[in-house]
Amino acid sequence: MRGLFLVAKVAISRAAYSFDCEYSYIVPDEMKPDIQNGSRVIVPFGNGNRRTIGFVTRMYETPEFNEKLKPLLKLIDKESLVTDEMLRIIFWLKENTFCTFFDAYKTVVPTGFSYNFSQHYSLANTCIPDDELDEKELNIINFMRSAESQREVDNFLDFTAKPRLKKIVTGLIDKGYIQEADKLKRRVGDETVTMVRLSDEYLASLEAGNSVPLTQKQKLVVNLLEDCSSASVKEVCYMTNCTSSLLKRMVQKEIIAEYKYEVMRNAIGVTGECSDPESIKLNEEQQKAYEGIMSLVESGKPAGALLYGVTGSGKTAVFFRLISSALRRGKTALMLVPEISLTPQMLSSFKTYFGGSVAVLHSSLSLGQRTDEFKRIKNGEAKIVIGTRSAVFAPLADIGVIIMDEEGEHTYKSETSPRYHARDVAIQRCGFHNAVLVMASATPSLESFYYAKNGRFHLFEMRKRYNDAVLPEVEIVDMQQEAEAGNDSLFSRILMNKIGENLKKGEQTILLLNRRGFNTYVSCLDCKKPLACPKCGIPLTYHKKNNKLMCHYCGFAMDNVSVCPECGSDHLHTGGVGTQRVEDELLKAFPGVRILRMDADTTYSRYSYEEGFKSFEKGEFDIMLGTQMIAKGLNFPNVTLVGVVSLDKALFTGDFRSYERTFSLITQVAGRSGRGEKAGFAYLQTFVPDHYVLNLAAQQNYDEFYEQEIALRRSLTYPPFCDICVIGFSSPMESKAIEASDWFVARMSGYIKEKGIKIPLRALGPAPCTLERINNKFRYRLILKCKNSKAFRDVISYMLTEFYKNKSFVKVNIYADINGDIGL
Repeated sequence: MRGLFLVAKVAISRAAYSFDCEYSYIVPDEMKPDIQNGSRVIVPFGNGNRRTIGFVTRMYETPEFNEKLKPLLKLIDKESLVTDEMLRIIFWLKENTFCTFFDAYKTVVPTGFSYNFSQHYSLANTCIPDDELDEKELNIINFMRSAESQREVDNFLDFTAKPRLKKIVTGLIDKGYIQEADKLKRRVGDETVTMVRLSDEYLASLEAGNSVPLTQKQKLVVNLLEDCSSASVKEVCYMTNCTSSLLKRMVQKEIIAEYKYEVMRNAIGVTGECSDPESIKLNEEQQKAYEGIMSLVESGKPAGALLYGVTGSGKTAVFFRLISSALRRGKTALMLVPEISLTPQMLSSFKTYFGGSVAVLHSSLSLGQRTDEFKRIKNGEAKIVIGTRSAVFAPLADIGVIIMDEEGEHTYKSETSPRYHARDVAIQRCGFHNAVLVMASATPSLESFYYAKNGRFHLFEMRKRYNDAVLPEVEIVDMQQEAEAGNDSLFSRILMNKIGENLKKGEQTILLLNRRGFNTYVSCLDCKKPLACPKCGIPLTYHKKNNKLMCHYCGFAMDNVSVCPECGSDHLHTGGVGTQRVEDELLKAFPGVRILRMDADTTYSRYSYEEGFKSFEKGEFDIMLGTQMIAKGLNFPNVTLVGVVSLDKALFTGDFRSYERTFSLITQVAGRSGRGEKAGFAYLQTFVPDHYVLNLAAQQNYDEFYEQEIALRRSLTYPPFCDICVIGFSSPMESKAIEASDWFVARMSGYIKEKGIKIPLRALGPAPCTLERINNKFRYRLILKCKNSKAFRDVISYMLTEFYKNKSFVKVNIYADINGDIGL
């Protein structure tokens, strides 16, 4: 009876979207015991059989042998890094975000597990008859004989630069004169310590009654290892006062044996004695929300819940109780936060209640730390994961609850491929695990609140602050009146007075300005032109600390100038305000004041968030000044004053979500005030004091804001009454970006009519993006109002494939993004 042949479907790395699919390969017999779905493999790909890394998407057996199928060459992973659930997520990401299989795989698996793959060539250990080689073959052999290093050989045999060489080298390999070898190097290796134990040879000698002569120090080492069976080299040296060279000699004499032991790189720090989360006392509103959500968890069915609670209402206490209850039921839990800045304070609270069972995942960890945290989660050592957007892919088993804090934050949406929203991935995971997704915020997204109002999600509300603390008094300050009264300062008189009072009382202040730098532009008074980025055409921001003009979009930087590069005039004018200038003005007004500035310029190091917030909490700073990273989720009981220096520009960004984001930012940052026993105050400085969004935010009136905004969305047909798909085009040549966008519209229209596809669709554009040029690429976009259905996604997928096949657009980049930003 003929046997069955095992066939593996493989997704290839570095595949373009137009040919990204599953390719079939025969699994050799020697790989069958170890290969799994999700395992990475090396395969021959294309006409030239170029060795390429891929991963197995699925396998099946067949009695038919297909001679056209190539065999797998090498198995990289004997244990797959992705579970069956994560394979499903990878397929979901490909369909819903229009990415490649491998883009999805690299999103699910930390970068530290990736491999660098290269091929090396060397002369075979055999006699090579020169008279049997033609001139080209002989030139290659002679070069390899005289080469001084492997790198020199690899550079010479670079087929990308010299494609004709490949055929000659392949012929020499077939003749057995050149050897080909694959080299795999993992991006980050495992962290190990060198351990020692008594060797098998030494133990066998003792059993046979043969004594082994030992020096006095060697006896100390042997006695120690007899007591504890094994120890690290460092421990043995410390305990016996010997040197590592002594241990090496003992290894050579086969008295002891060395081996490597993997240790995990610590990402969460030291954990002390834990408090019982069940000891947390909930008030009536908290208890009602907790019991309602727990009833959903206990139902064993997937569900979504929106926890709408005002700032300071105690949502975090509910989170702890929910997670504790999930753990008691044998489940795991996932906690998502929108910003890295929130992670240190949240992690500290989690360590207090859950100790070492917590793992943390965010981009500020080193590659090694992320890799080890992934291992801890996957092997079940960590039952709770806390992290930012990418933590939604944590390999937890048997999830009971997923919590998204500040669920309306735009940072939960990825702006690079794959362009997923963490909420959508969380919903998929809850469906797989029959878990509950808890979305929490004082300012929920309009879409989530609409769905909760209409029964798609369960709605739980907490309208009072914890311990009956009072919401801060918020006052709108008209900066136009301040200017008319002769105040040309960045600060209104009342805010400056309140800051002074706070300093005298020893209370703390938070100031928000969502622009970093010193001045946001420098312009020439003669030619009327701003000093702009040469790659983007956008005004450069002046940074006083390094005396440079910088572009915040492409990273371009240049030394500050005293004359205009365009006309040579020295009549330069600086304008606009950044956090550095605000800091300068505060220091002039209040000499000796201790200011903690938190923005992208001061928080680039790995532990800057944690160190900064801890210092502020301890009272080492009087004022915390920063961008939006300080606006949400932070809890400092001694903060009694919040000042919003300016947020007017945020209202007019061109995105239909600009009002929602501005309302949320003001409401949230004002909510940082008065969270302890002392009353809180907030002052909102603006040149548009009558704007309804600012007034509703000052009143903390989310319900009224929602009613007005949802009516506007309904009348203009914006989410949640439709989906928005942005098709973006960018090219170094503006004419090509325009041509590509026009082609896309015409071809899509023709395809829909030709196939008789019935989908709701309204196209806006194509037109230039708000920022038309970034990093020397012209940007155009097409906005599609649609319904995110399978039929619609199939149309977009077909169009992307056709676009990539069109050789006219090889220098045009394209992307499709559903429900992403349209502002820039």
